[in-house]
Formats: sequence, C-alpha cells, structure tokens
Amino acid sequence: MPNAFLAHVHDLLDPLGAVSTRAMFGGHGVYLDGELIGVVMGEALYLKVDTETRLHFEAAGCEPYVYLGQAEPITLSYWSVPEFAMDSAEAMRPWAELARAAAHRAGRGR
Repeated sequence: MPNAFLAHVHDLLDPLGAVSTRAMFGGHGVYLDGELIGVVMGEALYLKVDTETRLHFEAAGCEPYVYLGQAEPITLSYWSVPEFAMDSAEAMRPWAELARAAAHRAGRGR
C-alpha cells in the first residue's frame, strides 16, 4: 500500500468485507467485495452515491467530487464522507453500506 491514508481506509473498511484499492484516474479506486464503492483522491475518501443515497450525504454536509474537465467542471457520483466517519470502522459502517448499496444498484443496471 503506497501511503498511510490508504492504509487507514483499509482499516476502516476491513470489518465490512474484502477491501482492495488500485490506482486509477490520478487517485485510487476502493473496492469492497469486488465492487467499486469509492475513490481516494489525495487525502480524501469519496463514496459512491445514487438517487437513493445522495440525500444522506447532503444532509451530513458532504460534497461531490468535482474535477476540471477540458471544457467545464465534471461532478462525479462520489461524495465526501462526514469527518467523524473517518474516526473508526464503526462510524464508517453506515456510510460504506450506503455506498455498497449504490454500487450494487449501479452494477445491476449494466
């Protein structure tokens, strides 16, 4: 694992299943039991959201990951997590479960 932040993400998610990360898009994809549930960009974790889960993240003051595309900013369906969720696996669990559910629904839609 290349850095301490990725190791911390693994520690937070390990109780939920098999966690893996791999380099992608200038950051790292975060997989839980083989499903892409999030991305790490710099020192921040963004989890997968969809129409069913976005309101939870909005209500907690989280924000979407936005990157500068060639013509305009592009907003992805990955949102930051509340600061307290980074404190423990127990605090992360509900947010990771929302992301897992969103990723699962997205996978079924293919």
